[in-house]
Order: sequence, then structure tokens, then C-alpha cells
Amino acid sequence: MAQAHAKNHDYHIIDPSPWPFIGSVGALLMALGGIAWMRALQGSSFPLFGVDLAKANYWLFLIGVLVVLYTMFSWWSDTIREAHEGHHTRVVSIHLRYGMIMFIASELMFFVAWFWAFFDASLFPGEAAQVSRAEFTGGEWPPQGIEVLDPFHLPLYNTIILLLSGTTVTWAHHALLENDRKGLIAGLALTVALGVLFSFVQAYEYMHAPFGFRDSIYGATFFMATGFHGFHVIVGTIFLAVCLLRAMAGHFTPQQHFGFEAAAWYWHFVDVVWLFLFAFVYVWASAGATIAH
Repeated sequence: MAQAHAKNHDYHIIDPSPWPFIGSVGALLMALGGIAWMRALQGSSFPLFGVDLAKANYWLFLIGVLVVLYTMFSWWSDTIREAHEGHHTRVVSIHLRYGMIMFIASELMFFVAWFWAFFDASLFPGEAAQVSRAEFTGGEWPPQGIEVLDPFHLPLYNTIILLLSGTTVTWAHHALLENDRKGLIAGLALTVALGVLFSFVQAYEYMHAPFGFRDSIYGATFFMATGFHGFHVIVGTIFLAVCLLRAMAGHFTPQQHFGFEAAAWYWHFVDVVWLFLFAFVYVWASAGATIAH
């Protein structure tokens, strides 16, 4: 009887999990809470089923964030446990890699949307002026009266930081393949430190930017593109910090370390997106413009 139920395949049939449902509830609370929060900031209401959600202000949004974070922690903890139990066979590992590749592809299309908006406004500034009632570009880009950031100051500094972080995470990966635990931990620690440094430099840059988000279409496209990239840097830094803690706990082996590979892929993706942002949003868009000092 035991032989009839013995596992004779490489697939992993997971146990029933509550996390997809709980995560969906958390995402719904985040969406409703975000809308309610913005309505509250505008002084308007957000009625739903006879309840004004705007009165919750930002609390509903924060509850949704906490639910999503708890779901992420618990769900990924289950995945790590399954790996330690030997369920991540060759076939399962391939599917995990396919899933990560599809996720990064979806993130790539997300940034394509922001680049599309930027190039549409910058290459056709006259049309941008016609559809924007808040400002007029004067038929040029950047719009008249806009002083831009010096691309070869803090942006270049952040570019060097990210390129160095790509080198250190690659060093950590090769150290892992060679079963060099000290090199793995050192490379990951340096990568996390560089990621934190990048975020601080970008925050400083935002604080001293000579234009605002609502000042012009230039500011809107700039902050949306670079701001979402900065958010991805923060997510990637947390991702790598978790890998660092796992490496210190001895979780990864040269034969099985998909969690680290996924974090490294994500980080390299963030690096490549930044190179495009630096080349076009900072350097190309500032050609001939007034540089703010």
C-alpha cells in the first residue's frame, strides 16, 4: 500500500495554502486604502457600501501593507522550508526560474510604460503642451524655465555605485559556486551597503531637485521613472539582505541556491534599467538645458 503512494516523479504537489487568499485580501485593502487616503487628502469622501472609507485616512492602506508583508514573509518561509525538505527537484527549480524570468519581463514592461511617456513628451513637446493645461513646454525639452540636475554629479555617482554593486553581487555568486562562504557573505554585505548608499544619494538628490513633481510634465515623467526605479532598488536591497541573513545561516549550497540567483537576477535588472535612465532621462534630456547648481 505504501508503494502505491510512493512519489515516483520530479514534481512537487504543494499542500493547500492560505497565502494566495490572504495576499489578495491585503492587496485589496491596499488599493481601497490608497484611494481613500488620496480622497481624504483632497477633503472629499469615498463612500463604499454606505461607509465613508476616507475617514480611515491612511490606516486602511497601512493595514493592507502589513497584511501583504506578512503574506510575503510566511509564503516565502514555506518555500524555503520546502527547499530544505528536498522538494525543489530539477524540474521544480526550472519552473521557479521560468517564474522569475516572467516576473522580470513584466517589470521590464512596467518601465517601458514610463520610458514611453518620457519619450512621447520629450520628442513631441508641442503636442505635450496642447494636452497639458498646467504648463506649456514652449515647443522645447526640457520645458521653458526648467533647470535640470547635473547628470555628471550625483546621477553619475549613483551610476558608479550601482555598477560596483553589480560587480560585488557577481563576486558573491562565484564565491557561492566555489563554496567560499566568507566570500559569499562579504560580497552580499557590500552589495547591500551599496544599495543603501544609492537610496540615500537619490533621496538627497530629490530633496535638492530644482523642480517638483507637479511643476511640469518634465518633473512628472522624471520622478515617476526614477522614483519607481528607486523603489525597486529598495526592494532589491531587502531581497539581498534576506539572502545575506540566509547565507550567514548556511542555507545556500553550490548545488541549490535559487533564492540567491533570483535576487541576483533582479539586481542586475535594476542595474540595466538605471543605465537607460541615466543615459536618456539624465544625460540626453539635459543636453542644451540650464543646469541647476
